[in-house]
Amino acid sequence: MTTPARDALVAVATLLAPDTPEVPARAAAALDDPAAYVREHADRLDDRGIDEPFDGLPWIALVDALADHGLLAEVDWKEAADEITAQLRALRSAPPADELWTSLAASELPTYDFLETAGNRLRETGTALAVLDIESDCYPLVLLPATDAEKLTTSSTAAGFTAEVLGG
Repeated sequence: MTTPARDALVAVATLLAPDTPEVPARAAAALDDPAAYVREHADRLDDRGIDEPFDGLPWIALVDALADHGLLAEVDWKEAADEITAQLRALRSAPPADELWTSLAASELPTYDFLETAGNRLRETGTALAVLDIESDCYPLVLLPATDAEKLTTSSTAAGFTAEVLGG
């Protein structure tokens, strides 16, 4: 069954994982049959304290699928800059800007300020840093071409969820 919200969710997933069809498929599965998704992914969802379907399940499914494919880093709200940098740098979507990563890792800013600074610096490489809001005390972070940043936020809103581009 296709709806504008489902199409928008699949568009977000495809934008963030253009060469990994399993990602949009998992997000869509969580939307299409939430009870089956919860049963099939019970162990993973239990780590998040989820044991039944809820409105945010497709977004959680997207976050987990992106993480499983090396396209999302989930960091704590008070994570150190060097740890955040290491996780972002390891993403398949990360730019190979060694000097940028080294300078970011040395930062002593609080987490959100660091993420804003990193977002600004990454923009200079043509990369956008965005957070997929899961209403938690963590930051699920993705990297994507800066030219796609507006499409990410617009499609996320159309799907009923929130993505925020950091910096710039």
